[in-house]
Amino acid sequence: MNPPAQRDSLDALATGVAMLDAEGRFQRVNPAFCEMIGAGSSRLLQQPISMLHAERLDAAVRRVPVHAGTQRLDAVALCATPGRDCVLDFLLGANPEGIVLEAWPSQGATSPSRLSESLRGFAHEVKNPLAAISGAAQLLQLRDRDERDRDLAQLILSETGRLAALADKLLGARTALSPRAANVHAMLERVAQMLGAERPDIAIVRDYDPSLPALHGDPDRLLQILLNLARNAVEADARRIVLRSRAETGLRGANGKAIPALRIEIEDDGDGVPPDIETTLFEPMVSGRVGGSGLGLALSREIAREHGGELAWRRRGDGSCFVLLLPRRMPEGEPA
Repeated sequence: MNPPAQRDSLDALATGVAMLDAEGRFQRVNPAFCEMIGAGSSRLLQQPISMLHAERLDAAVRRVPVHAGTQRLDAVALCATPGRDCVLDFLLGANPEGIVLEAWPSQGATSPSRLSESLRGFAHEVKNPLAAISGAAQLLQLRDRDERDRDLAQLILSETGRLAALADKLLGARTALSPRAANVHAMLERVAQMLGAERPDIAIVRDYDPSLPALHGDPDRLLQILLNLARNAVEADARRIVLRSRAETGLRGANGKAIPALRIEIEDDGDGVPPDIETTLFEPMVSGRVGGSGLGLALSREIAREHGGELAWRRRGDGSCFVLLLPRRMPEGEPA
């Protein structure tokens, strides 16, 4: 039985969420899920997933207990009620109680992202402060004779330039990805460098698989995810942050077949995620920190999905572990 606080938070979600048992029968559905598929909870509860008449989804649910990985299915056609066909995107995963199914309206590759649209104004507003920061860093670099301070000024210049480029991408079309070969460990080392410069008191632990190959993606956007996650750990008062890379076998494509993928984890011993926002953690404008914008994780998940991957959160002791799954190559048809 789900506790009342969890039931209330699920009901408030705009994302459709369904809880299934190990046999694939509906145990809980939130109002958004019912609205998306056009069937009420009384019609769904205790019924098998096969009642949606979606063979791809049915097959994926059967695989979850076996593979215990995260699966994403795009553009699944289903029909829960005669005459009410719909097309949805799904994310499936396992938890101790069974199977969690997330659903949202399917969007074509050329449709603008709702989140990106909501961030256009924000991106416009940050460009002027970034220009001022960059100008100040240039002056410091010219005036300061200390080599370390000049290096830090150069780091500021580099980061403000990268953030300005990201703002330009948010202001432009969603198709502004620039995929190319990206070295995962080079990106993680950049994160370690940034953390070391900003917070030398935090222990950075590297746990890399050196045999991992490069992946195909937009390095600037992927680096933005990793920096967002690392800074979240800092803001959660972490004293130790682990940067981890592994090969991944649990990511599956629309056809259900395993995709060669990489897993990047950012683990910390900080304060963790407040229980009341666990189920809405990646929603825009949701933040567990006073004064937080609630944009970083939402944007990070969007970038992961643009690459055909996924971003998830797991409790790790009292702290957090964010898991970024990325296919080694972006799926065909993704923006390039």
